[in-house]
Amino acid sequence: MFSGKHVIITGGSSGIGLATAGLLAARGARLTLVARGAHRLKDAAEELRATGAQVDFRALDVANAAAVATAMSELEPCDVLIHCAGLARPGRFLELSDEVFRDMIEVDYFGTVHVLRAVLPSMVARRSGSVVAVSSATALLGIYGYSAYGPAKFAVRGLMETLRAELRPHGVHVGVVFPPDVDTPQLAEENRYKPAETRAISATVKPLPASVVAQAIVAGIEKRRFLICPDLSMKVLARFGGLLAPVLNLYFDRKIARLSR
Repeated sequence: MFSGKHVIITGGSSGIGLATAGLLAARGARLTLVARGAHRLKDAAEELRATGAQVDFRALDVANAAAVATAMSELEPCDVLIHCAGLARPGRFLELSDEVFRDMIEVDYFGTVHVLRAVLPSMVARRSGSVVAVSSATALLGIYGYSAYGPAKFAVRGLMETLRAELRPHGVHVGVVFPPDVDTPQLAEENRYKPAETRAISATVKPLPASVVAQAIVAGIEKRRFLICPDLSMKVLARFGGLLAPVLNLYFDRKIARLSR
């Protein structure tokens, strides 16, 4: 289903985005990679082109609505959007700056809004297409240390749930991805700022390879799934999080309490 299709991947220069690009290139998709860093984008495009892939790229900050609208208008119509671009900055609520809270909303939430608003009119007009946004496990359960990042990803979850209902009558598939920690450059940067309590909680789950999340995304698009969960723990949390939250909160509270003894 991807052969000859134009796929735009934000956050496509590394991590989940680049891993997904590799899978879709092997399926014959024509790719446009979007990310902020021009040098890493160029390297990623060259890496994929060496395998025979058709790849274009745009250096772009998804938080800039005008720049997103201009860049997307210059591209051919999008058949599949995979929105992976985002920031994660953990820290304690009372210790984070106002700027961090604004950055999470501007990049993680409004960045999603800007890209979707740029590509969806064409999909609705053609009555076809697929849009997938990467949310987070922190959008399923409040986690210590993610008071800036978690709410932004909760907002992405809410946006995609609403769009699923709105776009279904127009033939457009909507999906949202809930990965746990993933072994990417983003996680390495994130780990620099994690409080000890957040590290203790994160240590309960081994980070997934980006390739596993990429495979789940591709399968989710092929099967037109809304919930895209790359492992069993996320599937359970996405479907039964409301019931499990008291138990999980108690477990995490005990881990945090041990650190202060």
